[in-house]
Amino acid sequence: MGQKVSPIGFRTGIRLPWSSTWYASKKDYGSLLVEDTKIRELVDKKYNRSMPKGAVAKTEIVRTRNEIKVTLHSGRPGVVIGPRGNEVDKLREELEDTTGRKISVNVIEVKNPDLDAAIVAQGIAEQLGKRASFRRTMKQRCEAAMNAGAKGVKIMCAGRLAGSEMARRETQKLGSIPLHTLDADVDYAADTARTTYGAIGIKVWIYRGKYGDQEPVPVRRPAGGGGRRGPFGGGGKK
Repeated sequence: MGQKVSPIGFRTGIRLPWSSTWYASKKDYGSLLVEDTKIRELVDKKYNRSMPKGAVAKTEIVRTRNEIKVTLHSGRPGVVIGPRGNEVDKLREELEDTTGRKISVNVIEVKNPDLDAAIVAQGIAEQLGKRASFRRTMKQRCEAAMNAGAKGVKIMCAGRLAGSEMARRETQKLGSIPLHTLDADVDYAADTARTTYGAIGIKVWIYRGKYGDQEPVPVRRPAGGGGRRGPFGGGGKK
């Protein structure tokens, strides 16, 4: 029997940070945990389940003594922020009404949406909801992730695919997915496509290479002044 474990939970606390950062006494812990869930559900409903979609991949929550800091990682930050920041202000007011606490909201752009499992799963669910071919959709997303620099990608869809009477499971895979390796940066997400003939479950695994092996950001050197200027250390042509 295959005993499956979530790649995110497997690496949390070892290679990945916690998505909620706070401390509470035993009597307050349960209520704060429920509060975190309400915040995430409100953000998901507002930006991922209604139009225009903001493609929020992750919601991080940090609690201090006086306020709650909510950080949204979005593939479409312009939709989340809105014109002149109006949408963020509305979200902050809704969260403050829900929790009764002071809240600050920060939005971070996801640089490459094709390498984020949550955004890929949301995109597949959206296309399946529009009656697109599931095989073509899965293949396109796999190729897009590999072209974006992924070392491996696996997409699994389960349910009444193409409206068939018998539910089944289909899998598309490119490259390798080393699930047992803690050093492997494997992103995972699951979503549900609500179609006219039933719900279709979607799971996405994306292997982005080992932690620390990502390419470093090149250092920009000033144009003037001394020092090494050019690939060979000199200032003139070679």
